[in-house]
Amino acid sequence: MNEQHKEIMERFKTMINTNDKVLAEELIAPDAEFQSLTSSEILYGGKGYLSVVDFMRQSFSDIHWEIEDMAAEDNKVAVSWICSGTHDGDFMGMPPSGKKFSFRCMNFYYFNADNKIIKDVAAQGMAGLLESLGVLQH
Repeated sequence: MNEQHKEIMERFKTMINTNDKVLAEELIAPDAEFQSLTSSEILYGGKGYLSVVDFMRQSFSDIHWEIEDMAAEDNKVAVSWICSGTHDGDFMGMPPSGKKFSFRCMNFYYFNADNKIIKDVAAQGMAGLLESLGVLQH
């Protein structure tokens, strides 16, 4: 099962990099719930997940994710991503700067019995500390 989940994550990478709605519906359970800084509402299924990707593309038209490392166990996969792009659109009130960026982020994906993604939990890292201290607000 772990290898199958890793293969699904490779397809997931294709989905987010190409904004493939058909692939999103195939890989993500329709009742999967996602929370995002982009919405006060809970987002559902592949359409909901891609709405976050769409939001990011409005601010970073060339945003791209690469899998740096991945580990799978039972019904979950941990992925270390490298995310890169250019700030070429308004982002949460910040005008475009033209600056390029690249950063590492970590997500944990959970699967149901049908091998569809039902949950995505992002590791907060330093952002979590800064938010807890009131330095960073969302």
